[in-house]
Amino acid sequence: MNFQSAGYQLLPVLPELVLATGAMVLLMLGAYRGQDTTRAVTWLSILLLIVTGALELMLPAGKLTTFGGSFIVDDFARFLKILALIGSAATLILSAEFLSNPSSRIFEYAILVVLSTLGMMVLISAGDLIMLYLGLELMSLALYVVAASNRDNAKSTEAGLKYFVLGALSSGMLLYGASLIYGFTGTVGFAGIAAAAKTGSTGIVFGVVFLLAGLCFKVSAVPFHMWTPDVYEGAPTPITAFFASAPKVAALAVFTRVTLTAFPGIVPQWQQILVFVSIASMALGAFAAIGQTNIKRLMAYSSIGHMGFALVGLAAGTVEGAQGVLIYIAIYVAMTLGSFAIILAMKRNGQAVEEIKDLSGLSRTNPLLAFFFAMLLFSLAGVPPLAGFFAKWYVFVAAIKADLFTLAVIGVLTSVVGAFYYLSIIKVMYFDEPAGKFDPVRIELRTVLAVAGIFNILYFAYPGPLVSVATAAAKSLF
Repeated sequence: MNFQSAGYQLLPVLPELVLATGAMVLLMLGAYRGQDTTRAVTWLSILLLIVTGALELMLPAGKLTTFGGSFIVDDFARFLKILALIGSAATLILSAEFLSNPSSRIFEYAILVVLSTLGMMVLISAGDLIMLYLGLELMSLALYVVAASNRDNAKSTEAGLKYFVLGALSSGMLLYGASLIYGFTGTVGFAGIAAAAKTGSTGIVFGVVFLLAGLCFKVSAVPFHMWTPDVYEGAPTPITAFFASAPKVAALAVFTRVTLTAFPGIVPQWQQILVFVSIASMALGAFAAIGQTNIKRLMAYSSIGHMGFALVGLAAGTVEGAQGVLIYIAIYVAMTLGSFAIILAMKRNGQAVEEIKDLSGLSRTNPLLAFFFAMLLFSLAGVPPLAGFFAKWYVFVAAIKADLFTLAVIGVLTSVVGAFYYLSIIKVMYFDEPAGKFDPVRIELRTVLAVAGIFNILYFAYPGPLVSVATAAAKSLF
């Protein structure tokens, strides 16, 4: 055996190997020392995610492949892996108070987040349908358990069960689509599929439909969004923050890689699917959120709408479109983490409150918190010059350049409608009578909120680094 050759083969998967080994070590630590290790395991998991990110950045530049091309590390994968790691680490930081309560002191929570992140990294680097499915299931199986981790809460258990049943259905649809694609192309590798699927036969198109249906579930796009509001409301808030950030990065990553690298010859066929899904997601996200009174359910519909906006860029099928998707998801993660930091800060007398009316008069009881939340809501609405405006700008410009004028116009209109419910929250904070002061905000929440809030407010001053990295990542797919 040539050890040097074997070492080079394993080099692209070194960050994943370190993450998997670290997760097993932490599992053994927790199993032997019990629930008292929850705090230590959580902070060691955050450190492990940071080390994994550093290893990812230290890999040789250029495109690396291993396992016969099944696993790809390129600029696209690096960008999204770092983003997923940031989302997971921030979620664990936000979870510190939740895990400090005796009733929810479970060391397995942080390990499940780490294992789910491992699945995301495999998913982002998938170069064929088998690796795609392995990564998807590794990510999802951990998420099923995390969603129902609050065993004493009926809503949390119900959320986990709904997510599991619908997730199993979507996995079946994805596998059926993958089997059709393999049957009609004779290969599972994306490069081989691209060579064999230069013309869209009926079988391949059906396979693409089922494959994309399975992926739509993971990004909670219409019509596979049914689980999202219930899971977001039922799961503990830190877990909801996790669902809303890192897994969306991985799902959008594989969505982008599959469509652009496996099916570049049949763009018109899958473009129709994405245009429909995008319009439906933007419309439902805009209109269904208007009547919500629970802030977590509102964020669920907001998430559905934002996935629709991200898919506008992907529907273009161009480098500009892929670049728009990458910039959008990066800014979306920042906006989402900042918003959930504030939702987690909504506590009175040690009890979490989730109704929008509980924010009444926040500008008078906690002006700084109200200011940051208002800025994040304006950003989610796409108001210039905040980061959310530029996120939508890039995807709409890509759609217009690809002659998808109707899609861009509908996107702008639904964005205006969606702004109504964001502005209504701001109205509650600034013009309604105070409902009472919130408890002091913990340092972990303040840290995440400060980073996310400042990024959203000051992005316009120095957008160059994110744009240049996203452009290089998008070009690596073509």
